[in-house]
Amino acid sequence: MGKPSKKRSKEKKEKWKFESGKIAQSQKLVADANEIADPMTLIEPFRKFDRNGLTINISCEWAAKMDVKCRDWAINLTRKNMKELYEACEWGWNDKAKKSEMEEDAARYLIARDEKGDPQACVHFRFDLDDDIEVVYCYEIQLEESVRRKGLGKFLMQILELLALKTGMKKVVATVLKHHVVSKSFFEKLKYQLDDTNPDDQISSVVNNVEYCYIIVSKIIPVKKA
Repeated sequence: MGKPSKKRSKEKKEKWKFESGKIAQSQKLVADANEIADPMTLIEPFRKFDRNGLTINISCEWAAKMDVKCRDWAINLTRKNMKELYEACEWGWNDKAKKSEMEEDAARYLIARDEKGDPQACVHFRFDLDDDIEVVYCYEIQLEESVRRKGLGKFLMQILELLALKTGMKKVVATVLKHHVVSKSFFEKLKYQLDDTNPDDQISSVVNNVEYCYIIVSKIIPVKKA
């Protein structure tokens, strides 16, 4: 095997430096976003949802600092809405694992409360790196039955998109179960498309004899104008 040319080695080194610099920049953007104590201060007018018979106040809270009663409500709502769907595929429902995920230090929540102060909807999200790209990752969006189909879910996703824009994240990403028809339709209506990280069933079925029960969708966020 011949010795690589100096030109080729230099090109590889420059490419490595460029890619390392990009990753470092992305890491800093995510770290800076996670330093913001209350991201809702970036979009104050969106703290309130008042339409279709609903008057809702929206706050952003760290999982670790949430009121225990509210955190338990979020976990119970997720279990109520998702347990059967999880059990209908190979994921299965693991109560301990889901609770642990929802209580991790990195987890943030949008909490939508009615006029009485009772929580009616929640979004579990994180500022994170996904495939070396800075993103807002939506882990859960869960609504009580009484507040569905009134525009609140769409409004909460718009908040995530605005937070992504304000903090310099490249996109909003979500994982959706293939057989969760309502969720798939919801994201399609919001113009979410299959993400580059979405697993390829064709390749997987040939190589691993496996077909995934989920898809990964995303929406690209336009670059914020200076």
